[in-house]
Amino acid sequence: MPEPEPEPAGDDRGALMSTVFGHMAAQALAAAVRLGVADRLGDDARDATDVAADLGTDPDATRRLLRALAASGLAAEPRPGAFALTSRGALLRTDRADSMADFVRMFLDPAMIGAWARLDDSVRTGGPVFADLFGTDFFGHLAAHPELSRAFDASMRQGGRTAAALLPAVLDLSGARSVTDVGGGDGALLAAVLSAYPGLRGVLFETPRAAADAGPVLDEAGVADRCTVVTGDFFASVPAGSDVYLLKGVVHDWDDDRAATLLGHVRAVLPPDGRILVVEVVLPDAVDGSQSPMMYLGDLNMLVNVGGCERTEAEFRALCARAGLVVTRVTRLPEPVGLSVIAAVRA
Repeated sequence: MPEPEPEPAGDDRGALMSTVFGHMAAQALAAAVRLGVADRLGDDARDATDVAADLGTDPDATRRLLRALAASGLAAEPRPGAFALTSRGALLRTDRADSMADFVRMFLDPAMIGAWARLDDSVRTGGPVFADLFGTDFFGHLAAHPELSRAFDASMRQGGRTAAALLPAVLDLSGARSVTDVGGGDGALLAAVLSAYPGLRGVLFETPRAAADAGPVLDEAGVADRCTVVTGDFFASVPAGSDVYLLKGVVHDWDDDRAATLLGHVRAVLPPDGRILVVEVVLPDAVDGSQSPMMYLGDLNMLVNVGGCERTEAEFRALCARAGLVVTRVTRLPEPVGLSVIAAVRA
């Protein structure tokens, strides 16, 4: 294998090489999470041989993995052959409330990244390649693989915590009587909203699988007595009865036809004075640095795996118009969330 030649910092060739080797750094990270390296390192520096003994792995290969993690800033090597987690690496521990281990496990799972090798095919066709590789669509694959499904749900919860803390104040639900969270997962966001608005009632609408963990979440937040869990398929119908419908991280999973169908089902049960609040990434009309590069990579991830996309404000307005809605306001959430609230009413 050819050895890369070091390039000066800031050099264009060096930047390209860092991108090329980036997938290797990601795989080292994924291996560390699958092996449970961070949990074994714990709070103190440990010799690589001791970590290998705990993991049942080859001592020299374990040292080399830990060395690569240290070079990537996830660990430090205070003395030869001994390693300790950095603050960044400590986020991989599973005993932390803010652990990112499931997030890493999910997004670097072979099923998630497998389609990326066929990105060029998705660019040629404009559609996902996931089903070509795995014989079913992404969500069907999740349903058939419980451990991957668990990691997916956990990673979505982890990614939604910051948004859940910020959204209630931005949504301004004063005067609302009931809110339905469409595709609301385990109810963490709805629980935060109901906690912020004691007079509000809520409905969590999800698939049976995704809603399975909602009970404890709603109980812990003290809002279970004001929330009803309803299961179903939002491509068939959406439950009536609320004056506000909330959809966070749902619309971007689908192409325009499917997304318009979903929004149309919400429009069908929306009262005349009701509103829809869509919480998604809103891309600028041209790349201007206002959104993280991760958002554009996330857009490609939607392309190869599920066929969805991130949209600009103009695209959201056009999509809502197809569903009989008109956008009234777009509000960017405070950093570092990178999301916006698209408010829409009946046209």
